Order: sequence, then structure tokens, then C-alpha cells
Amino acid sequence: FTMTDSHVQPADAPTRALSLTGASNFRDLGGYIGQDGRPVRWRTLFRSDHLAALTADDQAALARLGLARAFDFRGVHERAASAYELPGVTLHALPIEPTVVQRMKDLLVAGRALTPQQTVALMQETYRAFVNDNAAAFAALFEHLLASDAPLVFHCTAGKDRTGFAAALILLALGVPRPVVMQDYLLTNELLRMDSAPAYGIPPEVMQVLWRVQAEFLDAALHAVDTDHGGVDAYLQRELGLSPVALRQLATLYLQR
Repeated sequence: FTMTDSHVQPADAPTRALSLTGASNFRDLGGYIGQDGRPVRWRTLFRSDHLAALTADDQAALARLGLARAFDFRGVHERAASAYELPGVTLHALPIEPTVVQRMKDLLVAGRALTPQQTVALMQETYRAFVNDNAAAFAALFEHLLASDAPLVFHCTAGKDRTGFAAALILLALGVPRPVVMQDYLLTNELLRMDSAPAYGIPPEVMQVLWRVQAEFLDAALHAVDTDHGGVDAYLQRELGLSPVALRQLATLYLQR
């Protein structure tokens, strides 16, 4: 599927990806078909890479969308290094510390060669950790989602891993089928600009793995949800605190009537 595929998006639907100068991976979760055949509302749920490089025009575009809330999954140092403020937008920090780059730096410092295969395995480990170690941050996001349906964006640094898993959880909670969730996840590869990747002294073939997404990454997380937690519904209920009533409320707020 591509972004223009008619199965995913009717021709008259709003654009999924927003063309901003200072963020390349800012996009809308609207239009995907959730439970009872109801599409996710457009222009309400956005996912993005970090927002510290937005231009005045970008900020004006977001103001026109009525964006009211931003949820930042970046770790403490990441956030401090690229802080931002958006007029009229309430910022919420939901930190998930980045582990992959640090582990890679440690390996490089130790003189170890990094291979793309090792990097895939590290990424899969990271995604399993989202499921098992970072549930509190995702639970907090859902609490905010349930408190109001004011337009919001959630993001990390590249908007692909922490953000990608959060987007998958939201879409799954709204009843969007897994293949479509995966398709949304993989759109990062069409949008995220490699030129925004920090170098870290990491070999280019490894950066190619690190700065993109692969189905194997999200699959590792979903496999952990299924095998360690008894499936998506059980995970949402037990780990993220979403009762059946809360899930119905979520659908009322974010699916078209």
C-alpha cells in the first residue's frame, strides 16, 4: 500500500502527511477504519518527529489545525537539548529514555564492530522493552486521550519507534486491523528525512537500519503483547488500565459518529 492507495484513503480525504519545513514525519492518524466500520476522526490525532525545529509558518499551520496538546516521549537529555514551546499548546513530558543509541555508542567505545543484523536485534529488544518496561508512559497518554478530544500530537525524536508503538496502540485500541496498523507504522520510511539523522560515528549501513523502520521491529512488540500479556485486549486492560468502558469512550471520542 502507498499513501495514495484508495483502500486506505478516499480521494477527498485530507492529506495524511503534513508538509512542514521543520518536521518531516508529522502525520494524521485519521481515516483508518476502526470498530463497527467507523473511521478514525481526521485532524485530531497526530504523530510526529520532534518539534524543536518548526518554523513560524509551521507553527501557524499547527495553530490553524487547532492543535492544543503535545505529548513528548523524548528522554530528559533529548528534551533539554532540543526544547520547544508552541503558542497555545500545552506540553506534557512522558519520558521514555532512548537505549539503542547509547548501547551502540558503548559497543563502539568498546571497539566492537556493529552490523546491521545486530542493530535489528537491538531494535527488536527496544520494542519488547516498550511493552514490558514503558507501559506507564503509554498508560499516561491514554489517560490524556480519555480526558478530552482536543487535537493533539505525540512525538519522540524521529517519530518512528516510541511514537510508532504509541500510534499502533491507539489504532489497535480503536479497532483498526493489524495489517493497516503496520502500514501506518511503515509510512515513516516514505517521510522521515535521513538528513535529520545525527551521525554519532555510527557506520552508514547501520544508520540505514537505525533511521528507518522495519516490520520486524513492531512485530517484536506485538509478539510480546501476545505471548507475555495474552493479546492486545488483555494488555490494554491490565497494563494500560483501559477497561471495556474506557475503550468504548475512546471510540466515542476518536471515531467518526
